Amino acid sequence: MVNLNVNIGNLSLKNPVLTASGTFGYGEEFSDFIDLNKLGGFIVKGTTINHREGNPYPRMVETPSGMLNAVGLQNKGVDYFINQIYPRISDINSEIIVNVSGASIDDYVAVCEKLAPLNKINAIEVNISCPNVKQGGMAFGTTANGAAQVTKAVRAAFPKTLIVKLSPNVTDITEIARAVESEGADSVSLINTMLGMAIDIEKRRPYLSTITGGLSGAAVRPVAVRMVWQVAKAVQIPVIGLGGIMDGRDAIEFMLAGATAIEVGTANFIDPTTTIKIIEFMNEYCNRHGIKDINEIIGQI
Repeated sequence: MVNLNVNIGNLSLKNPVLTASGTFGYGEEFSDFIDLNKLGGFIVKGTTINHREGNPYPRMVETPSGMLNAVGLQNKGVDYFINQIYPRISDINSEIIVNVSGASIDDYVAVCEKLAPLNKINAIEVNISCPNVKQGGMAFGTTANGAAQVTKAVRAAFPKTLIVKLSPNVTDITEIARAVESEGADSVSLINTMLGMAIDIEKRRPYLSTITGGLSGAAVRPVAVRMVWQVAKAVQIPVIGLGGIMDGRDAIEFMLAGATAIEVGTANFIDPTTTIKIIEFMNEYCNRHGIKDINEIIGQI
């Protein structure tokens, strides 16, 4: 038997496979397709202090080897999550991680203070990198100072495992990673979507209502692998890799680049069983190479 257990700060995962926020709902939507108990964990959709309708339609479009989205953090707010969703998913034997977003630092802090008392929420992923909202989001994640300020405030409000999700839409992602590490982040996850655009040449207008949106899927994977490799060498905290992971081979590639765990996003829309297939591949890969503990491959290129 291969040991697939990995640690993100004080968070122990039974395997390195997580789901990317915004692609997996609240987890329960996928319960007809997979056994959620087999996942290392799942990250619920972006949660804000108040209800958000998100951006106007159309807000998704397929692109070569990927997709653009401009959903805009549509959700019913943190109180709805706590009162309606949490009781339904809290008995799942898998780590539940909440993705937290805000338009201001005070918003981030308010959400974290509400989540901190929940026994089954042992980690949050702070989104300072969403390119699809006009306030907050990526604005905090594109400067080291902004990223550090949010991290410092959230660290004071949330005592458990703190993951900060980084934007690729920056000049030097290692500078941002070091900034959040210095303010108490237990881990960084990267990359969030890349800013992109697609135009309908017949109608002569952008496909998305917001004109630009976040590019995800296999098209971004080489960029994501490069950034994970850079950040893993620059910080001492664990790195969670995501960006175009479509199968088990992709997941192993990220771990060899330095990721301790990985997140599956766009692939969930194509095949909702992708996460389970990746876990199975990890076992098979380790057995084939005589590896007894998957931690042995982290950063081993």
